Amino acid sequence: MAKPLKLIAANDTFGALVAFADVLDGKCALFITAPEVNGKMPEAHGLPEEVEDNVALIVETSGSTGVPKRISLSREALLASAKAASFALDADDSSSQWLLALPANYIAGANVLIRSVLAGTQPVMMNTSVPFTAEGFARSASHMKAQKRFTALVPTQLGRLALAAEHDEFVLEQLRRFDAILVGGQAADHVQIGKLEALGIKIITTYGMTETCGGCIYNGIPIGDTELRLIDDRIAIKNSMLANVELDQDGFFVTQDAGFVDEHGRLGIIGRLDRVINSGGIKISLDRVEQLGLRVNGVDDLAAAGIHDMEWGQRLGIAYVGSPEVADDIVRSLGNDLGPAGKPVRVLRVDKLPKTANAKNDLTAIAKLFEEN
Repeated sequence: MAKPLKLIAANDTFGALVAFADVLDGKCALFITAPEVNGKMPEAHGLPEEVEDNVALIVETSGSTGVPKRISLSREALLASAKAASFALDADDSSSQWLLALPANYIAGANVLIRSVLAGTQPVMMNTSVPFTAEGFARSASHMKAQKRFTALVPTQLGRLALAAEHDEFVLEQLRRFDAILVGGQAADHVQIGKLEALGIKIITTYGMTETCGGCIYNGIPIGDTELRLIDDRIAIKNSMLANVELDQDGFFVTQDAGFVDEHGRLGIIGRLDRVINSGGIKISLDRVEQLGLRVNGVDDLAAAGIHDMEWGQRLGIAYVGSPEVADDIVRSLGNDLGPAGKPVRVLRVDKLPKTANAKNDLTAIAKLFEEN
């Protein structure tokens, strides 16, 4: 049985909210495009006018490598994800309100709208077409009136809020009012999170992706009916939230992420397999390098890449935004923390780092920086 596919622009957040009510009722499927520009809807090639009944939402992901793909999610997967999150967060439907701080054309933003529809409460919606600021977030959060308050962020946004909270009491006060701030999409800085938690801010780190209908592991623990397995260090997931994707013979979706389970049974994320370099026989996580590099005073933004080396196989390259005087500090700090294999052999200072549409580092463009310089 077929149903119509509706297209809504990402900056029409109210239109998307209304459309999700129809999606969850099974009346239509939805594709949220990139934001309108000057009132003109972006081109969306290759989409049908109708889709099969097992498709409720199509999400286009660019990813950090810039290669777009479209992932289909069923109504059942969307509902299972929302219900699992609600139970894990103790978010009673009628008393919960969400703040939308991420674009609705990515799964984390879409989930905020879906959970709002199911809760029957009006979300507070930021203008995600303009650059994120701590001040704008705090002003939006101050409009939330429900008993329980939630939002979803990426680490870059949390970092800006953490910096502002050090000297802005209003930002700090608004952050403390949230019952939970979900942080996912990229590797989180656990030192930074620890500092925020010491200030009374409730943060939950999430692991998931579009293929798992967003976060399905909270603070290292699976939610809902999620089952976790490691296959050659790769994280594999099985649950009722999975997209219409290829599964292994046991029904698990095998990710491209490496991980481990600690002594407390919690999942730890090493990073994407293509984000781990082998330098002289020692594996270095580029995600971990970026976390450590961002802690150096004078660094505003930073990205790591592997550089081919005849002797070591790969060596570490760093591109950063910040003070020119701190390049040597970056090298020294990373060498102290990670040893010789983690000591950068090239450090480039740039005006800004290439980013994808959802504010992640554009890994392909960043790698080219070291080819061009």
